[in-house]
Amino acid sequence: MMRRFVVVPLVVALLAPAARAATWAIDPAHTTVEFSIRHMTVSNVRGTFDKVAGTVTSDETDLAKSTITATIETASVDTRNDKRDEHLRSADFFDVAKYPTMTFTSKTITKGTTPGHWNVAGDLTLHGVTKQVVLDVEGPTASVKDPMGNTRAGAHASTTIKRQDFGIVYSKTLETGGVMLGDDVTVTIDVEAVQK
Repeated sequence: MMRRFVVVPLVVALLAPAARAATWAIDPAHTTVEFSIRHMTVSNVRGTFDKVAGTVTSDETDLAKSTITATIETASVDTRNDKRDEHLRSADFFDVAKYPTMTFTSKTITKGTTPGHWNVAGDLTLHGVTKQVVLDVEGPTASVKDPMGNTRAGAHASTTIKRQDFGIVYSKTLETGGVMLGDDVTVTIDVEAVQK
């Protein structure tokens, strides 16, 4: 009888970590990846990437132990201008024929200075170059059930990268001074994920 009481807690302890982990798939239809870059020092040009996929493995008891991976198809860039989008797909910018995707893999997740925010540091691979970036992530939201019975949750993330760090250096000098395109690119992500 004593052996039975020892074995049962052991089995529960072994199964408990698996029960606390959850895997979520990014829903591309309800996820937006937007970027903004300064144009000719007078305005900001904004665009999106329409094809994104990824997985979040969350630890329900300690979000810092969660992991995030995401892949974006660079050819899906959309700035609402066909001519500009074709230029962005060319070797001057994303060079989509050579680098069809950009990827992000989280490395560490720590609490941010603002309540409800997290600093997600990870490797961003873009244009054949891998650099560490830090996302300011707000969330995740409380999970909800959709009409089909799926469990969903969301989060908002933002960061700023320097495009020249990734080998995207195309620009032109203006006659009045300054450059046609800024180096800083602001990235904002609204992600919705479905629990597998």
